[in-house]
Amino acid sequence: MCLIVLAWQAHPDYPLVVAANRDEFFSRPAAPATFWPEAPQVLAGRDLEAGGTWLGVSRGQRFAALTNYRDGSKQLVDARSRGALVADFLTGNTRSDAYLAQVAAASAAYNGFNLFVGDGESLAYYSNRGDDPPRRLMPGVYGLSNHLLDTQWPKLASAKAAFAEALTTLPAQAPFFELLADQEIVPDSHLPETGVPLEWERILSAVFVRSENYGTRAATLLTRHRNGQTCLVERSFDEAAVVVGEVCEAFQSSLISTCV
Repeated sequence: MCLIVLAWQAHPDYPLVVAANRDEFFSRPAAPATFWPEAPQVLAGRDLEAGGTWLGVSRGQRFAALTNYRDGSKQLVDARSRGALVADFLTGNTRSDAYLAQVAAASAAYNGFNLFVGDGESLAYYSNRGDDPPRRLMPGVYGLSNHLLDTQWPKLASAKAAFAEALTTLPAQAPFFELLADQEIVPDSHLPETGVPLEWERILSAVFVRSENYGTRAATLLTRHRNGQTCLVERSFDEAAVVVGEVCEAFQSSLISTCV
């Protein structure tokens, strides 16, 4: 997952709204979002290589999402799976703050990551590449790419601005998927330096990433209404950026319905 923009208690009717793109190598197998057979309260995609996930939600209003921290010079070859950090929170019952404290204590075992976790009452954030301890987030709009929270990379700044406008159109979904589909490449003078070659910095500067072997695999919109109804829409893409699948699930408590 390489871009997440979310609103936490920033809309009068929707306490949680998340728009996110997952970028990954096309050769890495993954399953689209579904309710997990071994944990039927969890709705999430599945990384079929390591078994974890990048974003998910539960019937109990738990939410978690992860991005990798991009640093071409620091990679552990025997690191633990970062996707397990999302999966373990979704399948557990530990409060957000306590869970991130546990994660922070073991953070050296992982390659760089950023992690959002929410238990319905609070939303918290932690990165093992920053100097700050886990922190509870105040109401507001937040953005995350492959650096620290709200780092003003050009694609994140443009995505946050478009996201703020899209919030005013809810329950419409199209504006969120439009911002997630932005393929504009940032001029070289505005590119960050993250330790990868310039060609890759250019490719990765777009909100929707396209290259021959790596790119945006899924775009997700997650909304939770103040009445408790949660809706997740996930679109999957192939190497040509063509939609090859869509998942739409909505639930309130144990009631499953179709998103509208």
